[in-house]
Amino acid sequence: MKNTRIRQTLKLLLTTVLVAAMSANIAACNKGTGETLDTIAPVSTDVEQSAATTVVLETVSSDPTPSATPTVTPTPSPTLAPEDRVVTVSFAGDCTLTQDYRSGNKSFDKKVNGDMDYCFQNCAEMFKNDDMTLVNLENPVTDKTSHKNNQYVFRMDAKNLEMLTRAGIEAVNIANNHMMDFWEDGVKDTRKNLDDKGILWSDDKYTSVFTTSKGIKIGMVGLGNDTNVSAVTGLIDDLRTQGAVIIIASCHFGAEGVYEPTARQKKIAHELIDYGVDIVVGTHPHRLQPIEKYKDHYIFYSLSNFCFGGNYSLTDPDSVIIQCDFIMDEAGSKCVDYRLRIYPYSQTSTRPGNDFCPKPYAWESEDYFRVMKRLEWAQGDE
Repeated sequence: MKNTRIRQTLKLLLTTVLVAAMSANIAACNKGTGETLDTIAPVSTDVEQSAATTVVLETVSSDPTPSATPTVTPTPSPTLAPEDRVVTVSFAGDCTLTQDYRSGNKSFDKKVNGDMDYCFQNCAEMFKNDDMTLVNLENPVTDKTSHKNNQYVFRMDAKNLEMLTRAGIEAVNIANNHMMDFWEDGVKDTRKNLDDKGILWSDDKYTSVFTTSKGIKIGMVGLGNDTNVSAVTGLIDDLRTQGAVIIIASCHFGAEGVYEPTARQKKIAHELIDYGVDIVVGTHPHRLQPIEKYKDHYIFYSLSNFCFGGNYSLTDPDSVIIQCDFIMDEAGSKCVDYRLRIYPYSQTSTRPGNDFCPKPYAWESEDYFRVMKRLEWAQGDE
């Protein structure tokens, strides 16, 4: 009996110890969680995406949240009206608005007699009504006295530049064989005097850009008889950088007194067109030479003299004014076509001799057709 009680007592003590140990172990496992045995949820075997995990990842990410890329609305290119797509430029040949500096015969000064409208009275309206007019100015504009010992030496007074401005002549080429008649000082004076009068000029060292009333930029570069195309390619590139969409090359090249271009003239002109020039305008031979169309671009190999004070008599008075319509694309960004109008002229209004007042030949006269034949241009080409 006693032994049975002892065994029951020991069994009760052992049960008590086991319960206490299990309670302690559970308490240790749940330390710091605030949970009690009663609050432990039953384990689920279903897999679910944890929304809480997604929130934590967004919170700790160090990458900036990308903003939405704005939708860029393209700027529409301006569309030019048909009439505004046409840029008209007039071209005429060699002009010396003076006489030989050493000559005692001041025929030019006497004939003009200070009348700044005299020389261009028969073409001024045409020049004023175009977008731009370009001629070759074949004399320095200076008051220097030291000069070369050439056959002809030309020096023009700055006041005579008013002849150009009053006639609507906005631009000149000064890359020619007489520009150095009074040495480098004469060239520097010429550039300054032209700048002072607001007349654009270009040669094989400097370019100029004319902006029309429609906002279209015309770039100009000049080449003398000894200038290679490689010497001006950088200048042509600069014109494009400045926004010129029409590029004109004035070339004072070829041989004097002949009616056909030399092989070098053709080579230079073709290279310029190949490099992206729109039109090549030639002077120097003192004679008319044919117009060539090369790769859909025009080359005027020689426009002859136009108003040439250095010649008192004329063995060949034929000259010409050529107007070119540059047809632009709708945006005004490039020239897409060309249209020419030919106006046969005489360098003088009275013959024989030279009165330094160019006059148009009568329509379909013998003189008119002679000019057209020398240019190899027919009325149907206009």
